[in-house]
Amino acid sequence: MTRLALVLMWLLHWLPLPVLAALGRLLGRLLYLLAGERRHVALTNLGLCFPEATEAQKSAMARRHFEFFGRSFLDRGLLWWATPERIRRFARLEGMEHLKARQGQPVILLAPHFTGIETAWARMGMELDMAGVYTNQKNPVFNQALYRGRTRFGKPIVFSRKDNMRKIVKAVKDGVPLFYQPDLDFGRRDSLFVPFFGVPAATVPGLSRLVRMTGAVVLPVISRMTETGYVAEIREPWADFPGADVEADTRRMNAYIESEIRKMPEQYYWVHKRFKTRPSGEKSVYKR
Repeated sequence: MTRLALVLMWLLHWLPLPVLAALGRLLGRLLYLLAGERRHVALTNLGLCFPEATEAQKSAMARRHFEFFGRSFLDRGLLWWATPERIRRFARLEGMEHLKARQGQPVILLAPHFTGIETAWARMGMELDMAGVYTNQKNPVFNQALYRGRTRFGKPIVFSRKDNMRKIVKAVKDGVPLFYQPDLDFGRRDSLFVPFFGVPAATVPGLSRLVRMTGAVVLPVISRMTETGYVAEIREPWADFPGADVEADTRRMNAYIESEIRKMPEQYYWVHKRFKTRPSGEKSVYKR
């Protein structure tokens, strides 16, 4: 089944982008109807993060999110098989001057999980060699396809989440920009509970610790989907970071990501169980 799906993705990548986008939105609508568990997760997340929203507003945001999710999934076929020239036409890269100004210096690219994040990685990888952290997928066929896609351009250094932190630290100190995505729930181990939309969320404080160990600057990378493609924007470096302590830095990171989500809430990765790990004594928020 997975091989058949990959063949279908390969065939679809030949379609014009507007047609592929329409099919992606249709896929998202079908997933919203059929993937009941993930729909429940998205609606629960939206309810926790936007308590002021009505049920109708939350449902509309969730439906729209699934449309973006469906588009981004089918668009992986473009990232995996389209020519570099075609990718450059639909994926715009902005703010490279911030990265070029620090070429050879320790840099961490803070990349929150918006639906355009895969395109941001691929588009930036066409311009420079980066390092990234990869989580193996349960399905070995899809895992191989995903890994090949993510290592298609340049000579990226891909770390496993099980790798020793010293390897990542060395790469950053050597001047390899680290594409870093710390805004998922990775469990209780090594996490701090800090607010995310006012809700205590288990958050890995790796950004602060890596900066303290490497002297790196933090450049946010915000990816967004548009009607005609994608934009990956490298922002100016954070000032006065790290701050007083690791927890304060982690709070700042979550607050920054939250502020960016509010600008385009439908494009954040709401199907992830961001609040799965709870403080001691608290019940799961995802139980029906």
